Amino acid sequence: MSHARNDDPTGAAKSEIPEAPGTEVPGALDHAPPGTAPGAEPGPRPPAAKPAGRRGKVKSTRISGTWIAVIVAIVVLAFLLVFILQNLDTATVHFLGASGSMPLAVAMLFAAIAGAALVALIGGARILQLRKQARRRR
Repeated sequence: MSHARNDDPTGAAKSEIPEAPGTEVPGALDHAPPGTAPGAEPGPRPPAAKPAGRRGKVKSTRISGTWIAVIVAIVVLAFLLVFILQNLDTATVHFLGASGSMPLAVAMLFAAIAGAALVALIGGARILQLRKQARRRR
């Protein structure tokens, strides 16, 4: 590897013109932190101040999560309404010996609700089981 550009082995470029002591440029910015002598090694920097007002990062809350859930639910319901309105063909449904006719989309909606209720029931039983174990450990 060639050092034609006056690079040191770590990859940091060196200045072409060496700086002589006392050759500060008038009006140049001093990068030394306040309270240190020019040319002194900088110490640890204090933590940056957090921005005030609305420009800082806003902490999410339960209410904001609820609003997001409500918006998602409205979008899902809109798609569901379109699905139901486009699938109004009558279908005959047989369940546990009973039979009846209803729109296809409504039958599918009932099936989806029954599946969600089954998942909620199993999930609720598992939550109760974990809470019972947590109480025993305390």
